[in-house]
Amino acid sequence: MLRRPVSGFARCFVDRARLPSGIALCILAAVLGANAQQPAPAQQQQAPAERQQAAPQAPAVEPAGGTQLPQIVVNAPKPKTKPKPKPGAGAPQRIAQQTDAPTAAQAALDAKMSALDEARNNLLPKIGASTYTITRQAIVDMPQGDNTPIDKVILQMPGVSYDSAVSNPDFHVRNEYANVQYRVNGVVIPEGVSALGPVIDTNFVARLSLLTGTLPAQYGLRTAGVLDITSRSFAAPSGDISLYGGSHQTFTPSFDYGGSVGNTEYFVTARGNWNALGLENPTSSIDAFHDHTEQGKFFGYVSTLLDESTRLSVISAASYSAFQIPNNPNQMPLGDFGPANYSSLSLNENEYDTYIVNIAALQKKGTDGDAQWAVFSRYAKVNFVPDIFGDLVFNDVASNVTRESLLNGTQFDTSYIVNDRHTLRAGFAVSEEHTNVSNISTVLPLDPVTGAISPTPFTVTDDNSLTGWNIGGYVQDEWKITNQLTLNTGLRFDQLYQYVDANQLSPRAALIYKPFTGTTVHAGYARYFTPPYQAQAAQANLALFTNTTNQPEVPLDDPVKPERSNYYDVGIDQTVLPGLDVGVDGYYKDARDMLDDGQFGQAVVLTQFNWARGYSEGGEFKLKYKNGNFTAYGNFAYNITRAIGPESN
Repeated sequence: MLRRPVSGFARCFVDRARLPSGIALCILAAVLGANAQQPAPAQQQQAPAERQQAAPQAPAVEPAGGTQLPQIVVNAPKPKTKPKPKPGAGAPQRIAQQTDAPTAAQAALDAKMSALDEARNNLLPKIGASTYTITRQAIVDMPQGDNTPIDKVILQMPGVSYDSAVSNPDFHVRNEYANVQYRVNGVVIPEGVSALGPVIDTNFVARLSLLTGTLPAQYGLRTAGVLDITSRSFAAPSGDISLYGGSHQTFTPSFDYGGSVGNTEYFVTARGNWNALGLENPTSSIDAFHDHTEQGKFFGYVSTLLDESTRLSVISAASYSAFQIPNNPNQMPLGDFGPANYSSLSLNENEYDTYIVNIAALQKKGTDGDAQWAVFSRYAKVNFVPDIFGDLVFNDVASNVTRESLLNGTQFDTSYIVNDRHTLRAGFAVSEEHTNVSNISTVLPLDPVTGAISPTPFTVTDDNSLTGWNIGGYVQDEWKITNQLTLNTGLRFDQLYQYVDANQLSPRAALIYKPFTGTTVHAGYARYFTPPYQAQAAQANLALFTNTTNQPEVPLDDPVKPERSNYYDVGIDQTVLPGLDVGVDGYYKDARDMLDDGQFGQAVVLTQFNWARGYSEGGEFKLKYKNGNFTAYGNFAYNITRAIGPESN
């Protein structure tokens, strides 16, 4: 199908979200427990019998004739059994059983794990950042519950807008291109290589926080937003099996199960997703043409106590997706190759995405500080497969594009409590990435003098491989000036060895003031250094395509440079009434070598480039109300982003 290059920030508008759920077919949930069939306590078993005993007998009354009247006994009526409620139609229903209370050993293990979770939060604080959190219960309460895709959960947060499904990710935080960092249990999850779908599933999320604004110094590289995820954990064994479906041939089975054995907690979850609306529908019809997708995701987590203050955790996650690229009917052939009449509905373009990550983390909790050391490995691959004949008919070029990346790295964070006023934090992260980018293009020859195109296709192969490094370190001080005023300052240094070599020393500072209970004012400044995605910044060998139908109009290919920016943020959060919280935030950013992306060519893959200068400014308003089981929230955001002077790719 025909497409024009579109830059990322220019596509940032709130689009209508086409959820694949529609009408729920069925939900089957089973809570599994080691003692699920445990009988009720003896007192509860005896209570109904006690309630059905005869009423106290009245003393016999003997009449004057001496004849004794027969004794009358009145029994209490048996209580009626209430009918079981029937599941409602439409929204997915879960049939959940009451899980057994954890044993004393399981409760003790859960308390120790919770203490280590709290220590990890103190190790990696969110001081000065604008933070919005969605809890596990909030996810379950959404119309699709656990079946809500993670990107649709994120869209509930302030400052997040929807973008095209062919973007990665398909949302923008404060209108910025990509530039979003994922962390699971405090460890950075390396990004993929421009896949079409999200690689993270909602099932394993216990708590999801979005950090924006002026971030503390431990957060580097991707700084438009940090999605900080805490994974689910279980003390008592429990699990669910779910079947979910609806319109557009949606069928989504999933399961999750977790529990504990001795000093070890574990949790696994997996999900499949089949539907006929994998990407956007380019037509106005309800059903798209050639838009089927098949997706599978897995997440596993094991955490064990080595001693009372030491925990070893292992995380494994995998995602595989296959997408048909939707067809747009009634397109006209260019006329340089193939028949004059050819149906664009017969095109068969596809993309296949793979993502695998493994993490091991060792955490230590102390009385005067904490530390966590992690190692990680990530493999990612994207392969766009063209319809060679059809793409030549409509585009004069058919490109089979493969982007493959293997990344290995380590991350270390530590804190030290100097006294009741100062807490020092420091850490570093090092990653090595090897990428292979291949573009096998079937093209037509172009006469350099007349511009005539010959209908004799041939193949041009452009391969590019690189091993690059990202090295970063930070140090920061949390200074509690008074009980109401805190100043967090830090320095971060990043060194990039990629298609370009670059580095930057970045100061960070944030002031937090709490004049009254329920009132928090923050203001901060951050200097950011954002490297391009290595796999999306690979340079093409333009000379290979000279005098072909894939020859670029502008024969320039400057390397993609890292973005450098200054960021300012100020805001206030206020508890107006018990359960009612409101917040207002404003920000401004100016950037040099601002990063963006676009689709250049026939293949549905994105490539990064730079604008000479970029500016972004905006504001956010958020409101949340909770009263018992009732929760309501609302967000409003606006943003203006401007960029001038495209200068690479």
